[in-house]
Amino acid sequence: MSSEDEDEMSYDIQIAVATHKPYRMPSDPCYLPLHVGAELHPDVCTDMQQDNKGENISASNASYSELTGLYWLWKNSDAAYKGLVHYRRHFRTSDSINKSSEDRFCRIATGEDFASLFEKTGAQIILPKARNYVIETIDGHYRHTLPGEQLDAARSAIEGACPEYLSAFDAEMAGTKAHMFNMLVAKSDVFDAYCEWLFPLLGNVERCLGAKNYDAFNARWPGRISEMLLDTWLVTNDVMWAEMSTVSPEPVDWIAKGKGFLAAKFLGKKYGKSF
Repeated sequence: MSSEDEDEMSYDIQIAVATHKPYRMPSDPCYLPLHVGAELHPDVCTDMQQDNKGENISASNASYSELTGLYWLWKNSDAAYKGLVHYRRHFRTSDSINKSSEDRFCRIATGEDFASLFEKTGAQIILPKARNYVIETIDGHYRHTLPGEQLDAARSAIEGACPEYLSAFDAEMAGTKAHMFNMLVAKSDVFDAYCEWLFPLLGNVERCLGAKNYDAFNARWPGRISEMLLDTWLVTNDVMWAEMSTVSPEPVDWIAKGKGFLAAKFLGKKYGKSF
């Protein structure tokens, strides 16, 4: 790739940074700060793109979380490469100097980082490095931490609507690794095809699940179930991926995360908040 082509690709990557509150944003031009849930809270982030403009599902943000941002980008962006990250979780730059900078925002991947990785690997999509739960399966971890009937409804929906995906889903649930966080950067045709499959399927999951009286935390199940579905779609469609490490602009409390994980597995204490 010539330097001219690399610059052009950098400017044709649009990555939405999903946020529900004012927050510092990456400076690279590939990022688009996106207020998710703007239909529910219109006065919170008035200085950035709102996810209730254009075709959208912003009003469903209380359950769909960052997926309202994924939907907005699908329907409203013409970029050649599209992606989604979170205001508190980003892909990490490969730049040897910036990746260890005291300013955590300097550690965030740039458009050139993404363009370079696409070119080097031939990948169609970039994902965060797979999370490995080591001592339990993906299925077991979900059931230990969250309502298991949500997984059952997801499997039923796949079996009914697109059974060709069932073997990949079952294999993922039986394994210990998966790509989490609903973070991705993909060629637009891959991004769009995934969304065309995901959002109708989530509607089917909702019908299989039926009416549930969940609290606000557990009502966000579509955003969590979708994390179980990405690898299922990628494997079934033989999509080539590459991975990047992630970085948080804020220090991560790994002790609290570890305690929550162990308490869920060994003490049956399900999650009641995000860590």
